[in-house]
Amino acid sequence: MLSRNSVLTEVLERTATLDLPGWYVTAGCLFQTVWNVVTDRPPTSGIKDYDVFYFDADDLSREAEDDVIGAGREVFADLPAEVEIRNEARVHLWYEDKFGVTCPPYESTEAAIDSFAATTCCLGVRLEAGGRWRVYAPHGLSDVFNLVVRPNPVLAPRSVYETKAARWRGQWPELTVLDWPSARVTTASSGG
Repeated sequence: MLSRNSVLTEVLERTATLDLPGWYVTAGCLFQTVWNVVTDRPPTSGIKDYDVFYFDADDLSREAEDDVIGAGREVFADLPAEVEIRNEARVHLWYEDKFGVTCPPYESTEAAIDSFAATTCCLGVRLEAGGRWRVYAPHGLSDVFNLVVRPNPVLAPRSVYETKAARWRGQWPELTVLDWPSARVTTASSGG
């Protein structure tokens, strides 16, 4: 189903040439492609960018990440889409300033994917030797195919989830958006 998005397949093929450690194309471009196909929309409809994550803990400098972003800018220059490249080993350095909560350092790209605001977003794909696709989907794919947006309250604040879910529902009204879990305090009753 993802191969119906020709921009996505180009991003995958071109990212493979960058030889980035632990890379995945991830997030919206994947699950939104599925939503588009399932709802009979053009595969690229509503996709604002294509995210490429990689993991390089050996150099956490902004300059090193900028070098990779620059190389990507050249590789993706003629694509009709924005491609954003980020070193997930650096996220803990800026996350709190942007989202207001502390992010412990990730140990891998997969760990970063695991912390997305919705479990539906927790999806990554990359090309491996021989052109084989490697899919990382720690919560499975049933919610993606069934148009269910489920919260993942491990890191991102509730407001991030609700903002994203509202934007997605505006583009794909067929979605079922599940509520953020309430923080209920339960008390154990003394049984008799």
